[in-house]
Amino acid sequence: MSTYMPKAGDISRAWYVLDADGRTLGEVAAEAATLLRGKHKPTFAPHADCGDNVIVINAEKVVLTGNKLEQKMYYHHTGYIGNMKEVKYKTLMAEKPEFVMQKAVKGMLPANTIGRKALTRLHVYKGAAHPHEAQKPQVREF
Repeated sequence: MSTYMPKAGDISRAWYVLDADGRTLGEVAAEAATLLRGKHKPTFAPHADCGDNVIVINAEKVVLTGNKLEQKMYYHHTGYIGNMKEVKYKTLMAEKPEFVMQKAVKGMLPANTIGRKALTRLHVYKGAAHPHEAQKPQVREF
């Protein structure tokens, strides 16, 4: 028996909706990363991009356990000497909860072209409304 090698034409991409309301950040991000990679499919191959599209709604209602909201920091460098910026997750969750979710999912994807391509299929929204009803997404319970 030979190993199955998926071709680009064989890959079918479904749409899934994940509701982050009351869930932990890592729980939602792990499920989104699994769907984006395609690891839930029997035709998964690590060298092929065979994942699905994922819509995450209610990103503002995601939960961070412990004192992470106060203690966890997001760091980025502006490019200028000595300009390392830090922002508390409490501030980020108030201003840009979509960014927090994208960053968590990005950290769970491979750091190569497959991971970068998969991240383009992630759609995160602050509230419960999203503009992808035409794609007939399935609600994913996890």
